[in-house]
Amino acid sequence: MEARATIEQGQSLLGAALRANRSRIVLLVVLVEGLLVLFGAIPWWSVIVLAAAAFALYVGVGRESTAQALHEGSWIAAVSQLAVVLVPAVALVLSTVFVVVLVLAAVGALALLVLDRR
Repeated sequence: MEARATIEQGQSLLGAALRANRSRIVLLVVLVEGLLVLFGAIPWWSVIVLAAAAFALYVGVGRESTAQALHEGSWIAAVSQLAVVLVPAVALVLSTVFVVVLVLAAVGALALLVLDRR
């Protein structure tokens, strides 16, 4: 069964659809743009500038807007861009953890080999 967005009085169809799907939209934007940043297709500094602009748009205009589509759209833009800024940091932390686990596994395997020879 498909979930439908409930349209309250004074809301638009677009605003209700954005509200109902904003988590999915944010995750999709973060996934696509995050991969583009990690593979070097988009410079990280431009993501920071875009995140600052999106956040300023939400705080300056979108947060207090009575137009639901503008409010939801600016929220989606701000959250997705702020999350994309974190993608390189999260990738660095995960790769560091992966390397540490590999080194510990190698040291453990080497220790077992040395102990087995005695």
